[in-house]
Amino acid sequence: MVRIRVRYEGELRCAAMHDPSGTTLATDAPKDNEGRGAAFSPTDLLATSLLTCMLTIMGIYAKRHDLDLTGLDGHVDKIMSDTPPRRVSGLKVSIRLPGGLDPRHEEGLRRSADTCPVRMSLHPDIQLDVDFTTGN
Repeated sequence: MVRIRVRYEGELRCAAMHDPSGTTLATDAPKDNEGRGAAFSPTDLLATSLLTCMLTIMGIYAKRHDLDLTGLDGHVDKIMSDTPPRRVSGLKVSIRLPGGLDPRHEEGLRRSADTCPVRMSLHPDIQLDVDFTTGN
């Protein structure tokens, strides 16, 4: 079990601390929901969690197969529902794989990303669109 402590700082801002490491981060309500948009919003963190989890699990696969994925990157676009209740309705993920991978490793990396714990934890109503490209 990992504990994360969160304190409401006022003005729609929170401060979170990861107990095991002492690392902190701030959240702020987005501009389209009465906030300043001065930091990641909680729903931004959901999107960020998905992509960082996918890349991390791909990194584990790469480590086990002696592959160097340094520089592996991607982006995620968060889509909010137009109708109440306010929620994340979709996540569009794009991951750029390095060129020259053996096809079996490319497939293994894709499978790894598809089974990351965050993805497996998302509600099935969230539309996921994951695109892999290959290049330098």
